[in-house]
Amino acid sequence: MIYLDSAATSFYKPETVQTAVLDALHSMASPGRGVHAPAMRAAECCYACREALAALFHMPDPEKVVFTFNATHGLNIAIRSLVREGTRVLISGYEHNSVTRPLHALGAEVKVIDTPLFDPAAFLEKAEALLPWAEAAICTHVSNVFGYILPIEALAERCRAHGVPLIVDASQSAGMLELDFPRLGAVFAAMPGHKGLLGPQGTGVLLCQNDAFPLLYGGSGSASLLQTMPEYLPDRLEAGTHNVAGIAGLLAGVNYIRERGLWYIADRERALMDRFYRQMADVPGLRCFYHASPSLQAAVLSVVPETMGCEPFAEALAEHGVAVRTGLHCAPTAHETAGTLDTGTVRFSFSPFNTAEQIDSAAEICKMILKKT
Repeated sequence: MIYLDSAATSFYKPETVQTAVLDALHSMASPGRGVHAPAMRAAECCYACREALAALFHMPDPEKVVFTFNATHGLNIAIRSLVREGTRVLISGYEHNSVTRPLHALGAEVKVIDTPLFDPAAFLEKAEALLPWAEAAICTHVSNVFGYILPIEALAERCRAHGVPLIVDASQSAGMLELDFPRLGAVFAAMPGHKGLLGPQGTGVLLCQNDAFPLLYGGSGSASLLQTMPEYLPDRLEAGTHNVAGIAGLLAGVNYIRERGLWYIADRERALMDRFYRQMADVPGLRCFYHASPSLQAAVLSVVPETMGCEPFAEALAEHGVAVRTGLHCAPTAHETAGTLDTGTVRFSFSPFNTAEQIDSAAEICKMILKKT
């Protein structure tokens, strides 16, 4: 199989991740639930993972690194900490349903920065015009559909100037792009552990500048006499038993990234996408959403085959052993902004573990399928 669906989950992972998960299953219990050796090993593993994540995102306080089940969990905590019915929220035109559905459920008033792909100047101009209206802002760092790298640092600067708290969805950038959380000045940044951070599914991270309202209530292993959640992080947001095996795997994934460097991963993924695009750019009847600048597009390439539907194209690719994602990718707002709401797209997303041979084979398979239509 040629797996080109890494924007959904990192199927290829370092061997150390698998080893760490298995070791945790055999040697660790629950952190904060005892002083025996298995519980202490779990506590040490969880804290080491917080430290590694804090270092990756330049955070001086590891206790403000909160473990979640996934990015959706973290985004719900962040959104519900800032937003109430009627709260005026500004979002980018490329948000995932993990942002838009909680806002809808809460009854927020939402305005969208619906500017064209790969045009940061237009994005910032409209953001500047709308920020005086906003009480909160939410922006994805990288579009999960098109790989568009939004100007998050410039937006954060404008949010600070207007006194508007910012939530960052780093689902597609964590582990690939630099994110200096304290310098950014956002209130929260949420991300999954199973994508660019190369950890297992069922893991996620919420970076917190300040306090947050709990989404779940229950045991925390601390302050057990209280019938409210503890006032301090991370315990306040981590009710229930931790996914220790997942956190152990996440630690191994983060260590892999830190050892090799974000630049290595970003450059390798981008080179693979460029290699694929060069072979697909002149294919008749194929529309590619591509930008030549690595500062504007990460290693996610969406295409629309004009001679056949996106679903049949993806199904044909799967029959030939190429794994991609098709449809709206849980991000109808992004498709509406980019003008692909009626068709969806077929998304190719790349991993540092893909090879040039896989890319060339996938391109040939695409050409063969499209030639038959």
